[in-house]
Amino acid sequence: MTYRIEALPIAPFAPFFTMTDAELAAVGARRWVADAPGRAPCRVSLRDAEAGERLVLVHHVHMTDPSSPYRASGPIFVREAAVEAEPVEGPAPEMLRKRPLSLRIYDRRNMMLEGLVIDGTELDARLEEWFGHPATEQVHIHFAPRGCYLARAVRQEPSLP
Repeated sequence: MTYRIEALPIAPFAPFFTMTDAELAAVGARRWVADAPGRAPCRVSLRDAEAGERLVLVHHVHMTDPSSPYRASGPIFVREAAVEAEPVEGPAPEMLRKRPLSLRIYDRRNMMLEGLVIDGTELDARLEEWFGHPATEQVHIHFAPRGCYLARAVRQEPSLP
């Protein structure tokens, strides 16, 4: 069984880049300038913003299933210069591997099977392990200290020849 790590699409966030600070504040978002490397991970490009780079900090719903008690949302950063990352079929991007992570493992009904905190260097091995379980459908990857959503890994069935 294989998996792929997916970034968020840029389209839903593009309107934020042209908003004024007042318009952003009215929708609960903020403009942000990265003050140091590694402090603002972009969920669209799956890379960290460089110091001085402009981003928006917005609220994002990452578990949208209204029938699941695990529906969830929270703040995310999106770089104004972000280019949407292609799905990654391993190894995980550096942005994920260098952080302490919280993994939330879900089945097809969006019910949580397990949650655990790991060192980012363990991510690929843990995803391989969890996608070896037939019940695992997706894994949400969060920044462990603050709980912010980073990306998700989804089951990818092997392609037929």
